[in-house]
Amino acid sequence: MKKTTIGLTLATFVIGLTAISASTAMAYRGDPAVKGPNYSAERHTAMTKAFEAKDYTTWKKLMENRGRVTQVVTEANFSKFTEAHNLALQGKMIEAQKIRQELGLGLQNGSKGNRGGMMGIWK
Repeated sequence: MKKTTIGLTLATFVIGLTAISASTAMAYRGDPAVKGPNYSAERHTAMTKAFEAKDYTTWKKLMENRGRVTQVVTEANFSKFTEAHNLALQGKMIEAQKIRQELGLGLQNGSKGNRGGMMGIWK
């Protein structure tokens, strides 16, 4: 009985920590006002130049395969992603989010169109 109680307590604790860290990590995605975990002034300047020049190759190198965005954004749709970035910088978050959703970004669990919350993790 004690092993089961300890196991359930530990599992609950781990799930709680996972939820907290996931919500913290998700905060910066798509919002240029929030600095992400990889922020540095040098990287920010390089990213800004890549977006201004619509330079997919430089952006991809700077991202170093970090996150799902590097799997979704391709050379073919980078101009659309850049448009969303620029809209967000202008404070047009709704318009930016629409484009991000078209690209398959910014959805709660990363799937296109699934509104089932946690149910998406089982797919």
